[in-house]
Amino acid sequence: MSLQHLGSIYPGKAYSPYAKRSFPSNLYWGETHLHTGLSLDAGLFGNTTGPDTAYRLARGEEITTSTGQPLKLSRPLDFLVVADHSDLMGIATDIQNGAPNILADPKGKEWAEGFAKGGEDAAKAAFDLIGNFSQGTVPEDLVEAYSPGSPIYDGVWEKIIDAAERFNEPHRFTAFIGYEWTSVPKGFNLHRNVVLRDGGPRARQVIPLTTQAPLGTTDPLDLYQWLEDYEANTGGQALAIAHNGNLSNGWMFPVEGTYAGGVVDENYVELRAKWEPLYEVTQIKGDGETHPTVSPDDEFADYGTWDVANLDITELKTPEMLPREYAREALKNGLMLEKKLGTNPYKFGMIGATDSHTSLPTAEEENFFGKSTSVEPSKSRVSHPFVKSALGAIEGDTLLASGYQGIWATENTRAALFDAMERKETYATTGSRMAVRFFGGWEFDEVDLRSRQLAFVGYEKGVPMGGDLTKAPDGKAPTFLTYALRDPIGANLDRVQIVEGWMDADGNLQEKVHDVVWSGDREPDADGKLPPVGNTVDIEAANWTNTIGASELISVWTDPDFDAAESAFYYVRVLEIPTPRWVLYDQLRLGAELPEGIELIHQERAYTSPIWYSPS
Repeated sequence: MSLQHLGSIYPGKAYSPYAKRSFPSNLYWGETHLHTGLSLDAGLFGNTTGPDTAYRLARGEEITTSTGQPLKLSRPLDFLVVADHSDLMGIATDIQNGAPNILADPKGKEWAEGFAKGGEDAAKAAFDLIGNFSQGTVPEDLVEAYSPGSPIYDGVWEKIIDAAERFNEPHRFTAFIGYEWTSVPKGFNLHRNVVLRDGGPRARQVIPLTTQAPLGTTDPLDLYQWLEDYEANTGGQALAIAHNGNLSNGWMFPVEGTYAGGVVDENYVELRAKWEPLYEVTQIKGDGETHPTVSPDDEFADYGTWDVANLDITELKTPEMLPREYAREALKNGLMLEKKLGTNPYKFGMIGATDSHTSLPTAEEENFFGKSTSVEPSKSRVSHPFVKSALGAIEGDTLLASGYQGIWATENTRAALFDAMERKETYATTGSRMAVRFFGGWEFDEVDLRSRQLAFVGYEKGVPMGGDLTKAPDGKAPTFLTYALRDPIGANLDRVQIVEGWMDADGNLQEKVHDVVWSGDREPDADGKLPPVGNTVDIEAANWTNTIGASELISVWTDPDFDAAESAFYYVRVLEIPTPRWVLYDQLRLGAELPEGIELIHQERAYTSPIWYSPS
């Protein structure tokens, strides 16, 4: 190759590749879904810590948990959203303290006495509160006392804002103001986390939207109106992020009617696309990328699968619910709805978060402090059901130590990170901090792999994750540039895959998983399946070695079956080599007895936001 052609390898604007950059080149780690003791259920589970503890831990300090254990993250996080529940703010603290108005109500007294006894009684009281909340049967006097307009509720909201303002340090650590709109009608999880781009002066002009009658609403259209009003009245910006479609029993991603009694029409799809640019695809309560029933040809589909029932196990799951619960199916249905209604309501990016209720954003297997304070590290926590009813149980060992969110942004500020989330330049991991880049275009080729400054050519010749490709040049198929670098203190990489979904000429929705680059000298078999990478996990020592796999993987891939007339999406899934799950660390460090047949190892993974192709 001539020197003239070699010049295209490095399109930097200066000799220094780090000067004169005009694209997001910093990777920031954090999460947007953490509960503190201010949340009604978290407090009753025994969490006595608040936002200050959450922020201090996220910034890298060592803290003491509600159960008295010292804890420090392996590395600080860069941003955090404390997203306490919108409803009944303040009730948890008053139950803990046995406030007179709580004791005056028979149900409130029952909860307070359960909390006072601690242990199993406290957990039982917490689940009873969750059950009553899910079924809309919390006593009316308590709903009124802990709803917007009451001094207690308004004071807690102020406390949340104040804490975020104190800990927000532009360019060092970002503390977003937010909350979780806790819509869970009849136990069907329809939660959304609300994230504000703005600081205290704008946040103090509003009160969170609640869900319990008579003041609250469980209809997402009302949440969209709240977001519209927030921006119109304050001049600020906000977005909403759904999660746990796997506990919605088919209501998270509707294609015809909504649970609230509405229809999926032009108004619905436009508003959902506008206000929900992201989806929390992985977290403690299961992984939501896809399910083996809806992706039968994907050998990695059965990861973190929770398919027992809805959130409080009052209605069991049936197979026909699954297509409206998982991200990949939603991305496919979005193509169909766009053709039908003109807007794709499910054109979302991917993020991971913990949904921890301990104030502790722990998503690493070796440092996992559980869903609630009642299951912080202990010898017996692995055997405690997460939730149990007469219909069934979701077992404690199935909790995932997941996940985190990576954001490509220009700087660590509320504005820069929020804007990156709006443009979907973000991805999810199940807890690992692997670096992942993904670009799509029409001209990427093998020459582009001859540079370690891939982002230059990525932005120069294409669009990043979350972007759009349109109007395919004659005779061209889309090309994709992928790069993955292992977590510096984590496991090597097994493979990089591109997951493709499209709507064919007959209107059928299709999907295919492509292995685009992998470690070692493995060769795909006659069916195109790549052999497993191997396994180095030492079960007794809860350890593994990086003697298999690769530290980084890079590729250019061209869609071999591209049809320019068909809408499509593409996202990257990165798999690590097998590593121990958190249950093995409990066995090693605490002497926990593990139930027969539970999963001991897994393959951590990352999901990028998609890149969409549209014929027009």
